[in-house]
Amino acid sequence: MKKTIAILGALDTKGQEYAFLKAEIEKRGCRTLVVNVGVIGDPLFTPDVRSDEVAEAGGVPLADLIAQRDRGQAMEVMTRGAAVVVKRLYEAGEIDGLISMGGGGGTIIGTSAMRALPVGFSKLMVSTIASGDTSAYVGTTDITMMPSIVDVAGLNRISRTIFTNAAGAICGMVLGDVAPAVEEKPLIAATMFGNTTRAVDNARKIMEANGYEVLVFHATGTGGRTMESLIESGFITGVLDITTTEWADEVCGGVLSAGAHRLEAAAQKGVPQVVTPACIDMCNFWAPETIPAKYSERLFYNWNPNVTLMRTNIVENQQMGEIFAEKLNTAQGPVMVFIPLGGFSEVDFPGKPFWWPEANQAFVDALKKHLRPDIPVEISDKDVNHLEFSRRVAEKLLEFLRNK
Repeated sequence: MKKTIAILGALDTKGQEYAFLKAEIEKRGCRTLVVNVGVIGDPLFTPDVRSDEVAEAGGVPLADLIAQRDRGQAMEVMTRGAAVVVKRLYEAGEIDGLISMGGGGGTIIGTSAMRALPVGFSKLMVSTIASGDTSAYVGTTDITMMPSIVDVAGLNRISRTIFTNAAGAICGMVLGDVAPAVEEKPLIAATMFGNTTRAVDNARKIMEANGYEVLVFHATGTGGRTMESLIESGFITGVLDITTTEWADEVCGGVLSAGAHRLEAAAQKGVPQVVTPACIDMCNFWAPETIPAKYSERLFYNWNPNVTLMRTNIVENQQMGEIFAEKLNTAQGPVMVFIPLGGFSEVDFPGKPFWWPEANQAFVDALKKHLRPDIPVEISDKDVNHLEFSRRVAEKLLEFLRNK
């Protein structure tokens, strides 16, 4: 049975480009289902889902959008409607993949629709802004971004090549068969940084030996948000939150913050979790010249040419202790905090540049002062990457899961 690829785009202003893409996809043996989100004029060719249907799904009749001539409102309505329409098509089993093309506006509409689809569903966005910071467009999903090189405006020797490659890419994505898992195992979410790799690898092996599958999230902001989203969606059985460094970036204004809702999902869903303050001794910035002037007198460590770490101070650690307590106090399920006083990271133990026991203790004191009395805290003299420490963390989560 042929696979069907949804093509989402404005057929009034970019009809020629979408007609070319449609033909290239069909040439490769896939069906197409075209969704028109154009508002300005008539489509160049007849879509399968008309723009008035998309506008209705967005809550406003198309005639009103045309009459008002408000581009901002039209974008908002069609963005909302596109997500509703595409999700309906997916839930009805009518599409196997989604592709869209555009500049800033087209990328907003296309990726909003893609974010309404589950992880694993094939999604490709050909965009003029794909080579920049796309975090606002991709979010916590698995959207594939392809730079369009030139604007999506007409057919030329460059755009034909890009659009042809895009057609081949989305067809390859939907035609590829994912090998079924031999056994569906309960999922454990774990957070990791380069500074905690040894700890997470050891804990992961212990969990896997006990029949669990471990998803490791890189604690770079997007990783933390993605993990929280999957927990909220009910995919996760337990959480090894070993690397909570994203809170240091949230407090200090670093570049790898996961936002103010980090540490909430497991607590609110009642998912068993173990938490450590690993790498909260550091806030992340890019190259040295990007660091805010207010931090000029702070202690820094050049992790690589593009990443500069700033040591968090006593006040910031105290603040994080209070935040961790506030978040964990909402826990509806089992939770325990493990403190590696021998070092929160690879650069925070005796002889290393970020060794500052008073700052770490400030976190511990604030946490214990504000934490619910029934939430246990285990303090170890080992550093976070010591095998004994990570073993204790994994074993406690196993205990929680066995008693659930």
